[in-house]
Amino acid sequence: MAILLSFLTFVSTFLGGLVGLKYRDKLHLILGFTAGVLLGVVAFDIFPEMIELLGKTQTQTVIAMGALVAGFLIFHILEKLLIIHHAQEEEYGQHRHPSVGILSALALSGHSFLDGVGIGLGFQVSPTVGIIVAIAVISHDFSDGLNTVSLMLAHKNTSGRAKKLLFVDAIAPLLGASSTLFFSVPDKLLVLYLGFFAGFLLYIGAADILPEAHAQHSSRWTILMTILGVILIFLITRAF
Repeated sequence: MAILLSFLTFVSTFLGGLVGLKYRDKLHLILGFTAGVLLGVVAFDIFPEMIELLGKTQTQTVIAMGALVAGFLIFHILEKLLIIHHAQEEEYGQHRHPSVGILSALALSGHSFLDGVGIGLGFQVSPTVGIIVAIAVISHDFSDGLNTVSLMLAHKNTSGRAKKLLFVDAIAPLLGASSTLFFSVPDKLLVLYLGFFAGFLLYIGAADILPEAHAQHSSRWTILMTILGVILIFLITRAF
């Protein structure tokens, strides 16, 4: 059952990516929406999961927040070491590099893999829990596919390369669910991962995607799309 439902995440992710490719001329609006989605995922999906896993243990909370800071700083450092951006803010949108898009897409694929792990582990708890987790993952994986393509195109990757990374992201949940037949993940390690990934999402959303979205096509519509992205994830997480 877990494998079957994780296959639906493949379909959902791929459809989201195809939408991003088809409407690439509206990329600034897609990027604005993507930034809102990432912010919503951190605020309404990842943080609540972390809080639930942590309980009231202050030491573990500090460690999890340390993982968040590490995720933010590591991606920032990697980006600067690749000399992707010039210091001048006005030239920000002129110096995109495919490597950053690939790195971002692979990181999102890693998250998608753990989405699949979440489905598999949910079914280890009970069929009901597994189905609830699967529905939530399928719902937001459409945005994952959209995010992957948006990041690739924003960093001057070709459509063909974007499709390849989209496939990697789409199949990752299926592989993740399958892997849970062989192992389980302790809650302490899962919290560290969630913190690290939250930091990564905050960085690429606030320091990467939003500046790119507003670089040449800043408008009220772009801002509105960001707000809609946040609202969408809020509604999805409240529904499931």
